[in-house]
Amino acid sequence: MSPGIIVLIVAVAAGVALSVFKSRFDGRFRGTHPVRKAAVREQDAVEAEDKVRLTEADLGAGLGERATLLQFSSAFCAPCRATRRTLAEIESMVDGVRHLELDAESHLDLVRRLDILRTPTVLVLDATGAIVTRASGQPRKPDVIAALGMAVDRVA
Repeated sequence: MSPGIIVLIVAVAAGVALSVFKSRFDGRFRGTHPVRKAAVREQDAVEAEDKVRLTEADLGAGLGERATLLQFSSAFCAPCRATRRTLAEIESMVDGVRHLELDAESHLDLVRRLDILRTPTVLVLDATGAIVTRASGQPRKPDVIAALGMAVDRVA
């Protein structure tokens, strides 16, 4: 075998392995990560905790009665359109759930505050606006419904 063929086989194998790895984790709800709490005083801890609770002022729209599906999208994102359809369908199926879509470019301060690294990113908020879980990439419908169950149970 020539060295060129060996390099080609290794490159294809690496590409397939990365593709399988990405598809395994893309769009899965993985819980939340702590939002950079470097608080020393108790007052700082309270202020840091308030940063992970989103309000109507942050979103520019009202929260759902039971839960909110917050989607960060960008203009030329094909998975964002598919995610929009999935979340809108779930919104129509489940009472008290609201789907909000924000353009990541227009809300850079919120994107930075929440460590949104790619689009689509979906945050599931409970009725109080606290982040219950998040998914980067296009989530599957059953995963979204399960995440909504966690959000509703959290407040109840």
